[in-house]
Amino acid sequence: MRKIEGHIHLVREMAGAKGQGRLSPLGNGYAIWDDGEIIKLIPDGWGDDNFLAEKYLQIMDEEGIERAVILQGTLNGYQNYYTYQVVKRYPDRFIGAFSVDPFDDQAMAIVHRYVVDLGFRAIKFEISQGGGLHGFHQPFRLDIDNRVAQIFHYLADYPGFVVTVDYGAADQTSYQPEAIVNLARRYPELDFVVCHLSFPDAQHPNQLANVLGQFAPLANISVDISAIQDILGEGRDDFPYPRSQWAVRLAKERLGAKRIIWGSDAPWSATFNSYHQLATWLEHTDIFTPTELADVMANNAARIYFKPANVEAARQANDPVLAHFKA
Repeated sequence: MRKIEGHIHLVREMAGAKGQGRLSPLGNGYAIWDDGEIIKLIPDGWGDDNFLAEKYLQIMDEEGIERAVILQGTLNGYQNYYTYQVVKRYPDRFIGAFSVDPFDDQAMAIVHRYVVDLGFRAIKFEISQGGGLHGFHQPFRLDIDNRVAQIFHYLADYPGFVVTVDYGAADQTSYQPEAIVNLARRYPELDFVVCHLSFPDAQHPNQLANVLGQFAPLANISVDISAIQDILGEGRDDFPYPRSQWAVRLAKERLGAKRIIWGSDAPWSATFNSYHQLATWLEHTDIFTPTELADVMANNAARIYFKPANVEAARQANDPVLAHFKA
């Protein structure tokens, strides 16, 4: 089966920052936050202090994954420039999104550089309180805050641009599905992807149903289903994940199969469940017909992220700063 990974993180170097402070590598895939919490961020055999494209390409080939979408997050630290380098080196295998902190004084200069100079046609807003910007900023709304509005006004000049958002769980101040609805209406020329299926909670099923009902009328909102196993508390022994099946069935019912993107959220998610399990679990369910499964596993990510114009923009990009530096 053709597969496109819709949510992967490559890590040139651990540079995480969130509400727990900064992340420092310990080796063997482990890292420590400034508050003392130790996490296993990288699975055994994938890298001691990093997770590089060359290692992931081996895994992609083992799992029959054709291409992958590289996303950013403050858990690993923004890997924007490394993503640019990877896409330039392997244009037939990867496309990427960049991230920016809208509170940075030079935020718009950063946006301009990554869009115009480096050819990105996707941006990732990791705003969750647990792992993103709301962990170290005062609460803000994506659809109201003037700093974010500047970014959206700028991106509106690029039809087909993809805006990927992780707003965390419903008990976090960052949770704002209504903002996605407002933005999708305001910018119909942009595509929006909500990560992690809006953080489903099996104890509160009506919550997910309500959110998906809000998304349903807007064809430019899709969801990825990465890391829902972690979110729903399912591990290796739960394969093929009954609670995750419930959430995806509901997404199919409310949105249809053409608005669901498979992804893993590896490397971290692959420390809880094997990557092989994450890459094959849907094949062990009866949620989708073969045609629908092909859409979820590859075609939807290809249509949204790998638009020909977006791929060409990445191919044509050459960093003028680096060229000047080398000169």
